[in-house]
Amino acid sequence: MGAVVGTLTLQTRQRQPSRDNIDDELEMTMVCHRPEGLEQLEAQTNFTKQELQVLYRGFKNECPSGVVNEETFKHIYAQFFPHGDASTYAHYLFNAFDTRNDGSIKFEDFVMGLSTLLRGTVREKLEWTFHLYDINRDGLINKEEMTEIVRAIYDMMGKYTYPALKGDVPKQHVDSFFEKMDKNKDGVVTLEEFVLACQEDENMMRSIQLFENVM
Repeated sequence: MGAVVGTLTLQTRQRQPSRDNIDDELEMTMVCHRPEGLEQLEAQTNFTKQELQVLYRGFKNECPSGVVNEETFKHIYAQFFPHGDASTYAHYLFNAFDTRNDGSIKFEDFVMGLSTLLRGTVREKLEWTFHLYDINRDGLINKEEMTEIVRAIYDMMGKYTYPALKGDVPKQHVDSFFEKMDKNKDGVVTLEEFVLACQEDENMMRSIQLFENVM
């Protein structure tokens, strides 16, 4: 998993919860936003209650208020890509996690997305990725939207990481993807076209999985 997971769970991976469940629930009341109960989140995600406790401690350590705004998210994410400009990609990624569209990511939003990316089915992961690329939330991906995301990824990785990725490379990448995805040649890609094309093309699936690594 990439930067989002790393930054919010790094300190928690080497330790196990040291308090009982009652203390964990009481601890949650000390922040400005109190997450849903752990039992409810356990039922809604693919994480165990113990894993949620560990994730919550990591989240609270980075975000004491219990919520992450976009500027904080960008600051955290930029630390993992010092040779590139991660701000644009972090903006789109923030919007994908902000399922409530209220300009903030709460712990519930974070673990729901994380559950899909880490332990979801192939279909669920592809649906989440489609949601990321669908910038205007109209249920379709057009070539301009995909180009924006791909260009943002290249900018984030930086010239020191990928010195050959410059100029028209993002556009060429998108043109190739679109030719395979847009089955009816109407200039947009539906969710079903996106999922089908990724599942049918091994190279495309590898590219999508590569992009998942920077999520």
